[in-house]
Amino acid sequence: MFLPLALLLFAAFAANVVLGSMGMGRFLGDVSEMLVLLAASITFVAAILKREAAEKNKNEQQH
Repeated sequence: MFLPLALLLFAAFAANVVLGSMGMGRFLGDVSEMLVLLAASITFVAAILKREAAEKNKNEQQH
């Protein structure tokens, strides 16, 4: 759940950067762009921690 959300948020950030660099207008301002990138980073870290916890539980159950 967290990884697809992180990908979606990062895609929105990247699309905003690409559109801004091409001069086609941005759909996010500076602060909202920063918040989207922050949210993408947080959800990515949450996904990684969730996967690590699942792997740790899997290894503990095997022993």
